[in-house]
Amino acid sequence: MIQGMIGRKIGMTQLFRDDGEVVVTAIEAGPCFVIQVKTEANDGYNAVQLGFGETKRPNSPQRGHLKSAGQLRHLREFRVEDVKSVQAGQKVDVDMFKSGDSVNVTGTSKGKGFAGVVKRHHFAGGPKTHGQSDRHRAPGSIGATTSPGRVFKGMRMAGHMGNRRVTVRNLKVIDVDLAHHLLLVKGAVPGSKGELLLIKKAE
Repeated sequence: MIQGMIGRKIGMTQLFRDDGEVVVTAIEAGPCFVIQVKTEANDGYNAVQLGFGETKRPNSPQRGHLKSAGQLRHLREFRVEDVKSVQAGQKVDVDMFKSGDSVNVTGTSKGKGFAGVVKRHHFAGGPKTHGQSDRHRAPGSIGATTSPGRVFKGMRMAGHMGNRRVTVRNLKVIDVDLAHHLLLVKGAVPGSKGELLLIKKAE
């Protein structure tokens, strides 16, 4: 049985329920279609390749690979234990989730460019007085001199921030709208609006 699907982040909104306000993220989840079924006998592992979104001008190899499900743009694999019940061309929709389920959402976080230690690692910065006019956002010491005479691996310093694969775990499903292929989850998911997401049932 397939335990996940591909979606796209629409944005964040609020829901007012009887027990109070809930901030949710709206995700366009599917519809996805099974492109390829991989078996342990042929490929060494059991998995299902799903397709999502339309592509305008597929090339000849893409048309041959996508012949079972149409012109789909985004292809992703999901591991499955049993592939006997899955067939190429099969539709996978948001009805696999229900209100109250927990899901793991994977996406690419927003890129922030080159960031200092205050923004990147939440450092407090240096003293704001006693003549320290240029230490407000400086990292401070990054190691000793003679011993060990080097900077340890993993030292938190300034550098590239964001634009990496992030998984947010155990987000609660608030509502499912099958007619509009919408999944509303409590809290935030990685990326900006329009970001491609992988939604999997939490184990």
